[in-house]
Amino acid sequence: MTSTPVFPAAQVQDFVARLFEQQKVPPADAGRVAECLVQADLRGVSSHGVGRVPIYIDRLRRGLVNALPTMTVERPATVTARVDGDNALGFLVGTRSMQIAIDMAREHGMGFVLAYHSNHFGMAASYLKQATEAGLAAFVFTNASPAMPIWGGRAPFLGTSPFAFAAPAGSGRPAVMLDMAMSVVARGKVRRAMQRSEPIPLGWALDKDGRETTDAKAGYEGVVLPFGGVKGSGLSLMMEILAGVMSGANFGGDVRNQYLDFEHPQNVGHCFMAIRPDLFMPMQSYEHRMGELSSRAKATQRAEGFDEILLPGEPEERVEAQRGQDGIPLDAQELQQLVAEADRCGVEVPLAFRAPVSDGST
Repeated sequence: MTSTPVFPAAQVQDFVARLFEQQKVPPADAGRVAECLVQADLRGVSSHGVGRVPIYIDRLRRGLVNALPTMTVERPATVTARVDGDNALGFLVGTRSMQIAIDMAREHGMGFVLAYHSNHFGMAASYLKQATEAGLAAFVFTNASPAMPIWGGRAPFLGTSPFAFAAPAGSGRPAVMLDMAMSVVARGKVRRAMQRSEPIPLGWALDKDGRETTDAKAGYEGVVLPFGGVKGSGLSLMMEILAGVMSGANFGGDVRNQYLDFEHPQNVGHCFMAIRPDLFMPMQSYEHRMGELSSRAKATQRAEGFDEILLPGEPEERVEAQRGQDGIPLDAQELQQLVAEADRCGVEVPLAFRAPVSDGST
């Protein structure tokens, strides 16, 4: 069996950035988009990595996403803002919005920012990392195109929106970082299985007739199920209210599916909160308490089958460190799509990207 080839993250990021630049995205913006996508692959979240480049490029080419946006910001109160993303790539709306929240938190202790007229923003952890690298705790929510039923229903209504929270841990420890879809599994994983003609486990999705299925295509055309039943559905509804209803974005099933709707912009809504962890005590005390929390958690008795207790974000940090050293894996289909896109728009393809595609076709 041929192993999946790996590539240096910096090389992949440069290549992907040049693809976006060919769609008139300014170099700095293209670099940030590429950084977010590669970051997802580095952390092992390949469902939100460079495999999504073709759909983002396609929507830019069709004029469904604005390559040269003019974002505007309202400041209704001291620690709040609303960003009109002007139909920009979601990565750029997310980055701008979180930076505004960070700036407010540094000055006032916290910042609460809503965004609308945006698009799919990739991995929520990209914006959590933006906050923790600034020494802040953060929440990130978004709504999304309907893919999951409200509890008790069988038709798509809610998005598989991520519940995302992070807090710095201090003393060189990785931030606690929780980034999880409200579905049993991220819908991107069902799409990825469909593209690879692989089955999915029972319990991931229902087909369009409301029946459980192991057929990834049937599940992708149907609905993915909320994790924890009514609890996951309720949390997703909460994010629909914050990111969709309150922001002015589409909501309640109206967010457009970027893979199916090629007539309208998505109008996704996002919600960002940044909080100074030293609001109520000196930073040294906060970091000490976080260290105690981590130590106590890791010292608890382990259940059978567990060699170690890891806090949220630690597995991804380890994968990121390993892939940062060894490179990120890109399968044959991802490589073929990237090479095809580059050939279409006249971007030079590194020879290493063509070689595995050629080898896999013989």
